[in-house]
Amino acid sequence: MRLALFDLDNTLLAGDSDHSWGEWLCQKGLVDAGEYQARNDAFYADYVAGTLDVFAYQAFTQAILGRTDLAQLATWHRQFMDEVIEPIILAKGEALLAEHRAAGDKLVIITATNRFITAPIVERLGVETLIATECEMQDGLYTGQTCGVPCFQGGKVTRLNRWLEETGLTLDDAYFYSDSRNDLPLLEQVANPVAVDPDDTLRATAIERGWPVISLR
Repeated sequence: MRLALFDLDNTLLAGDSDHSWGEWLCQKGLVDAGEYQARNDAFYADYVAGTLDVFAYQAFTQAILGRTDLAQLATWHRQFMDEVIEPIILAKGEALLAEHRAAGDKLVIITATNRFITAPIVERLGVETLIATECEMQDGLYTGQTCGVPCFQGGKVTRLNRWLEETGLTLDDAYFYSDSRNDLPLLEQVANPVAVDPDDTLRATAIERGWPVISLR
């Protein structure tokens, strides 16, 4: 079975769900907006530059998970989906998923954004398999810390390889769609790397190497 791997933020979505979650928390007054927004923006700038300290960022973004009960988090996330995510789901992205689904490919969304934020989005997109940064839980509650290897940069390759070992699937003739320079380690591993509305670094690399460059906007 051929794999069709997709990044999520700024690939299938016209925005970044991770950064947008922080903005939504600020807008709703659920965090100290001034301080939180500044840190959220600074971390996002580091991500765009390819210099993000992923553990520091995850400790920051997951802190609210560790001090909030699951029922309240679920309510907030439903509101976040309705108000923020639905408007940025790309119709052309959904069409691309449908194209690969019709071809019999195994769809996988692989994202640096944590599972709390992304699992409902991936379910909304009709994709069964999600590989994401994991949120640690103890006694059924979030601790506010990352569990295992973050699914970021080379960590995406590590996490995907573990999943391949578990499933017995391979990267033979696999596709991977991404917008970000941070995904170059994984893009270099697949037979069919595709740059989607790419950042400047990924665009230059794609052109140099003859990779397809497409837009889903």
